[in-house]
Amino acid sequence: MEIWRKLLNGMIRAARMDSSLYEEMETDEDAAGHAVMIALLAGVATGIGTGMAGLIGGAGLLWLLWGLLSGFFASVVGWFAWVMLTYLSGTTFLRGPEKTSMAELTRTLGFANSPGVLRVLLFIPMIGWIVIILTGIWTLASGVIAVRQTLDYTSGKAAATCILGWLVYMAILCLVFIWLPSPFKTLPV
Repeated sequence: MEIWRKLLNGMIRAARMDSSLYEEMETDEDAAGHAVMIALLAGVATGIGTGMAGLIGGAGLLWLLWGLLSGFFASVVGWFAWVMLTYLSGTTFLRGPEKTSMAELTRTLGFANSPGVLRVLLFIPMIGWIVIILTGIWTLASGVIAVRQTLDYTSGKAAATCILGWLVYMAILCLVFIWLPSPFKTLPV
């Protein structure tokens, strides 16, 4: 029970963009499991939201399963791409004075992905796209703070380091939602 309490507390602090949390996660090697668990929880939430959107949109039970799987994998693969591209950018093109490891960025960007659990709300008609946009922006803002603290960058340099990977992450998520036979199709996209 203590593990879940610690995880939830970390997710709330990350969502509040508490910079001290990211400093802690940078050096806490035991937090790697929590960071990956957050990415998986965001994936499950995305899968549930996507699957329910298809079901509500009249696509039937098969879409529920497809939505669960595609939403989950889009979220997890997108997050992993974000971590990889941010690591490459932060250690090559925009390298700063602070050396980092892939593990450090995985931990901090895992916690930065905490707002992704709100994607469980994707199934709500006419609001699903708003949920994608808001959680995406919130995740980017959290990611900028995570990278700023991990690499000891300015906020501008941290944003430049994060943006490419984040755009890939959002593109992967949006591709799944374009396929949705759901209430999202009623929105002008």
